[in-house]
Amino acid sequence: MSFTSARDVYLLAVARGVSYLGDFMAATAILLALQDRGAGGSAVAAVLIASVLPVVALAPLVGRLVDRVDSRVLLTAVGLGQAACCAAMALTTNTWLLITLVALLAAGVAVTSPTFNALLPDCAGPDGVGRAMAIGQTANSIGTLAGPALAGVLVGAFGLRVPLLIDAVTYLAVVAAGLLLRTRRTAPTEAAGTGRTPWKIRDDKFLLALTCLVGAIVLTINVDMVVGVFFIRETLGGSPAEFGLVEAAWTAGMLAGGWLAASRARDDGALGRALALMHLATALVVLLSGFVTAVLLVYPLWLLGGAVNGAENNFLGVIAARRVPAAVRGAFFARFGAVINAANLIGYAAGGVLVGRFEPRQIVIGCGVAGLIAAATLGGWMWRVSAAAGSAAASSLPGTSSSRSPSPACSGSAP
Repeated sequence: MSFTSARDVYLLAVARGVSYLGDFMAATAILLALQDRGAGGSAVAAVLIASVLPVVALAPLVGRLVDRVDSRVLLTAVGLGQAACCAAMALTTNTWLLITLVALLAAGVAVTSPTFNALLPDCAGPDGVGRAMAIGQTANSIGTLAGPALAGVLVGAFGLRVPLLIDAVTYLAVVAAGLLLRTRRTAPTEAAGTGRTPWKIRDDKFLLALTCLVGAIVLTINVDMVVGVFFIRETLGGSPAEFGLVEAAWTAGMLAGGWLAASRARDDGALGRALALMHLATALVVLLSGFVTAVLLVYPLWLLGGAVNGAENNFLGVIAARRVPAAVRGAFFARFGAVINAANLIGYAAGGVLVGRFEPRQIVIGCGVAGLIAAATLGGWMWRVSAAAGSAAASSLPGTSSSRSPSPACSGSAP
């Protein structure tokens, strides 16, 4: 199995991995700093909401940008802006100004994330997407594995400023990727002026069911993101470093799960059924974590949950590369991300309310139960549409990369 541009696959992975390192370190550091300052669940929820609201609100505009503006211009300009934003965050001590800057930083992520996602299938080629996803997820996992653990150490030793300054430096990796990647997305060249109706997620029942399933699971269990720091630190008596290690355990599991999924090339129907089962397993892991009595017992559950999550991400990337027309990949990833982040947003807001009214353990258990209900309900729909889906169906879509149709080359792609 060969890539269209192996150099760009690895360059893309390294750039995102370094950026993830800084992001997760900064995010964990901010949560720990707020908790140490005595901030309540509302402040924690406000930070999390600020990190996703721009992604939801800007999705329509971002989709058009990613599909119409040179990817090199987007990555370099936005990466420089994000570095400056992080530097400003390091210099402020005002909680609400910090939250505002988090929102500004997220506006940049709203652009760079779908840009990277849309580039990957063209860097990898139709047969290499699964392996490229695993390589990228390995780099992301290393970054997210080290980030929370480093945050726990750095916050304890230096406070919040040092992790944020490091995050500012890591955004230069995004700038470097923009300048060095040979694979580029420029103005659309296919399906232009043909009079075709614009492609939308709802045109594909398989992708519609998948989007609803993922969104529902995120909505029901991501309340746990708000309560997690209180559950580990207060209910289980964990230290800042232990909280960071718990976060890292999930990422370590993702690393293994991504590679296991990469070696299992199946048609879309089989992948859809696997995803239905995996989301059920994710909810079950969250439910079981609500019954533990020591931080040590959370680690194996989070490793398992991360492994399932890593496989889910890999399968999602493969399915998107097969079924989404190349000319609108930016719009797809922006809008899919908006649905997921809207679910995040509602979950974070609910978490901020619930933390002040219930014990952390009760909330975690409630998240797990709600997740199981959502996975069973929408997973059934996913299972039914998967029975009629197959990789051959994807090849009938105009401009789609599938196992039977070559990926359209981007401007400047390496041979």
